Amino acid sequence: MVYGAVAVQKGLTTAEALGFSGAIFAGASQLAALELMGIGAPIWSILLTVFALNFRHVLYSASISRHLGGFSPVQKALAFFLLVDPLFGSAEVRAAQRRLTPTFYFTYGVTLYCSWLLATLAGASFGRLIEDPDAFGLDFVLPVYFLGLVMSFRRRASFYPVAGTSLVVSVIAYWLAGPPWHVSLGGLAGIAVAAVIGPPKRQAGRETRRGVAS
Repeated sequence: MVYGAVAVQKGLTTAEALGFSGAIFAGASQLAALELMGIGAPIWSILLTVFALNFRHVLYSASISRHLGGFSPVQKALAFFLLVDPLFGSAEVRAAQRRLTPTFYFTYGVTLYCSWLLATLAGASFGRLIEDPDAFGLDFVLPVYFLGLVMSFRRRASFYPVAGTSLVVSVIAYWLAGPPWHVSLGGLAGIAVAAVIGPPKRQAGRETRRGVAS
């Protein structure tokens, strides 16, 4: 809804805001693109920003692909299109407990997608009634949401070294290079630490057996 409200205030029509959500389906990069469009940034700058913000989805898909053994090629393509932060988190939790099935994945993913479109429509339709979204702290919704998603993994082994490294590196990158590079650099730093530490032996053995069975 925040995105829809901001989109119409930046000059998009309701149809354009809805089409943007339907085709891109990535809230953070959509909001970033709107801000850059609002200041008249060149198209290459907007595309580069969207790519940098969405680079984490390359990492998401690499992780999720391990659990898509029962998906057909068409189902995999659709699964990667629907892959967003909450679906990634829920799918990883599900896969850690039991087999990740197309029924679970697409029920969750399509529900998120339709909810995103409906929320965009609501925000675009009634967003003009909010003269100043920042006065209500609506821009704070996104970081709180991401923090809640990240903390749902806090009981996993090596969570705090990995998350702590990502935090420190992203803050430093934000100071030195500015957004959106802090997102990708912080994520890559966390991945590097996770790779050095390695998975717990019990988990590594389970993953190996699962891979052989697949």
